[in-house]
Amino acid sequence: GGTTDVLARIVAQWLSDKMGQSFVIENRAGGGNNIGTEAVVKSPPDGYTMLLVNPANGINATLYKNLNYDFIRDIAPVAGLVRTPNVMEIPPALPVRTVAEFLDYCKANPGKLNMASSGSGTSVHLSGELFKSMTGCRMTHIPYKGAGPALTDLMGNQVQVLFDNLPSSAGHIRSGKLRALAVTSAERDPSMPDVPTVGETVKGYEATAWFGVGMPKGTPRPIIDKVNAEVNRALADPKMRERLAELGGRPIAGAPEDFGRIIAAETEKWRKVVIDSGATVE
Repeated sequence: GGTTDVLARIVAQWLSDKMGQSFVIENRAGGGNNIGTEAVVKSPPDGYTMLLVNPANGINATLYKNLNYDFIRDIAPVAGLVRTPNVMEIPPALPVRTVAEFLDYCKANPGKLNMASSGSGTSVHLSGELFKSMTGCRMTHIPYKGAGPALTDLMGNQVQVLFDNLPSSAGHIRSGKLRALAVTSAERDPSMPDVPTVGETVKGYEATAWFGVGMPKGTPRPIIDKVNAEVNRALADPKMRERLAELGGRPIAGAPEDFGRIIAAETEKWRKVVIDSGATVE
């Protein structure tokens, strides 16, 4: 599955083991994450329903014009989990090996390249839109229902580039099924130190995916604090940190308020990208 699914399984397993309760993962796909988010917003604030918060929650605040909820108002931040870079990757059949060569190829073939994403409004989509707006590279956005089918078509050369979350693509890159051109973070990622950043070629470019835990507004503070403490405990565990590092994730432990500030800052950042790029929901 995609990064959100992987992290949901990791967090659910840890909380189940440490809190003595069984947590069931319910994947409410569709609507660019809005269906699952709205289900949590409407759930009783009793501590039994959590949301794996992801970049789409910040992006959708601007991308969708008629949401039935206000994410910052209606979801209580509980704990940050990790930040991960996205990775600009192509099928090995494409005759380029660097971001600069990709830009040359794009400009020589205007409008002929297809840019896949795991869905409209995801960080995967908007990372590509930011790249397009900063470089003038003309590509057609092809949204898929999740990372899996997008990766399948990328490996089959049906689409030519994907700005995927690093965790869901790392194995394909290491096996040689995909070629990583660059990571989208400001600095190179320790899990792939030989892969440059997009910003080394496109000055000022930076985009990361961020994940955490949220609950319905009105959830009692003692419940939020208990889950926050367990998540922070997990992020301090050496085995957990090693697992997250393998996925290209950097822990963002802290208080609920710290995660709330991340949500607010990322929502504002992507608001500007959506407006400036003219991104729309297909």
